[in-house]
Amino acid sequence: MTAAFTVASQAQTVYSVNAVGYVNVTVPANGFAILSNPLNQPTNSLSAVFPDFPSTANIFLWRGTAFSSGIRKVGANWLPVGSATNLVNPGEGFFVQNTAATPLTLTFVGEVPQGDLSVQYPAGFSLLGSQVPQTGKVETDLKLPAKSNDKVYAFTNNAYLPTATKVGANWVAAGAPAGQAEPVIGVGHGFWLQSTAAGNWTRTFSVNSQ
Repeated sequence: MTAAFTVASQAQTVYSVNAVGYVNVTVPANGFAILSNPLNQPTNSLSAVFPDFPSTANIFLWRGTAFSSGIRKVGANWLPVGSATNLVNPGEGFFVQNTAATPLTLTFVGEVPQGDLSVQYPAGFSLLGSQVPQTGKVETDLKLPAKSNDKVYAFTNNAYLPTATKVGANWVAAGAPAGQAEPVIGVGHGFWLQSTAAGNWTRTFSVNSQ
């Protein structure tokens, strides 16, 4: 994963007007990855976020109880018809399948979300990701408001990591030493949250204070 950003400033007083850049993520050969768009486009539609999406890959969007059929791009067209307008906003997770025999690098380009940010999630399962381009522990650094008995399923190298469960103030996972079970989520990657109740994941973020 690589990322680069440019911050606009004026005169001797440095303040953020906006911060734009890119984030590269890799999907394994003949495999899957849970991704999440960490940057804003004007619409965050699939056609805007992935203008050069390859024909050897498919996108699966979570609909709350089931996945969409595989969304793909053939030439200039997105299939099924009309799927180009599906949104992949920061904070939302989705699966990408790479059917090629070599790893696939996808590039997110856009503006860093700043200010007061929020993404709502229901009780039960949801696919989420950081609303900002940050790597870190899902609660400590990324500020997920996890509740006791909430579970996080992180996915990397085409496999799920041991389930991490919030128990009181701590995280536990099979095989993880005490204090080391809290999942770390990479920039541009997503995860499953199994929540005991609906919630609102809020962040107040500025590139000047991070």
